[in-house]
Amino acid sequence: MTTTSAIPHVRRGPSPHERKLVFTAYALITPFLVVFTAMVIAPLVYAGFLSLFQTRLIGGEQFVGLANFGKALTDPVFLAGVGRMSVFLLVQVPIMLGVALFFALAIDSGRLAGSRFSRIAIFVPFAVPGVVATMMWGYLYGEDFGPIAQSFRAIGLPAPALLSDDLILFAMMNIVTWSFVGYNMIIMYAALRVIPTELYEAAEIDGAGAIRVAWSIKVPAIRPAIMLTVIFSIIGSFQLFTEPTLLAAIAPNVIGTSYTPNMYAYTLAFRFQDVNYAAAVAFILGFVIMIVSYVVQLSGRRAEARR
Repeated sequence: MTTTSAIPHVRRGPSPHERKLVFTAYALITPFLVVFTAMVIAPLVYAGFLSLFQTRLIGGEQFVGLANFGKALTDPVFLAGVGRMSVFLLVQVPIMLGVALFFALAIDSGRLAGSRFSRIAIFVPFAVPGVVATMMWGYLYGEDFGPIAQSFRAIGLPAPALLSDDLILFAMMNIVTWSFVGYNMIIMYAALRVIPTELYEAAEIDGAGAIRVAWSIKVPAIRPAIMLTVIFSIIGSFQLFTEPTLLAAIAPNVIGTSYTPNMYAYTLAFRFQDVNYAAAVAFILGFVIMIVSYVVQLSGRRAEARR
């Protein structure tokens, strides 16, 4: 009969080298954490604090809890702005991402003449500042002075009212599409370049053509990149500010100070000095963006799971 004695396990502490690695890791991420806390977390906490108060003529600033949020959820001006941006999202984003995907696939196929020049030419509009791009397109849209209107008059046709109440939202869609197609194209093109070449070789052996390869191999393979561009586009749509703000100078009767939710929050905070209500509006807008983004991501995951 043999007996064995249990040897107690002695936990060894981290070696000097391991401690040095941990210290180095914390030293590297500390500057980011400090900046992130100061520039993101602290303003969010402060805005959340402000949204719980109201400034009244009698009594000054008073705690009102979630009253500002309830007011925003029934504010027709705010809801109208959210509705416009929802239309903007549903119309503009599919067109923009569809064009970006087409360009990315065309360049990746190698059949597009001058692919390097094409990449640069498509991406250049994104390098143009939003203010400059909006001013440039605003000049083109001008009904009295714009070259588009002058061209129509030159051939005896009435000038289109591109800055009218019916068309100005589509005019802004065109500006944003022109500016961000190249940005989204680069993201998709970068994802296409890392697809294993073995998939293409197998498709060629099976006799798949270029369109079949693009639809059955390339597009599914870059689905995460496409989803990333969708999320970025959702955020950008609801945060639209530069384009309507500048176009309001030449179309003041069409674009008011509350045309988009961002413009409304800016007007409340800096024109009417109602920072408490503006903070609540900004928070609700953030929740809207978060919910829409989550729904889109969840739909994408379910669609991918069914494949």
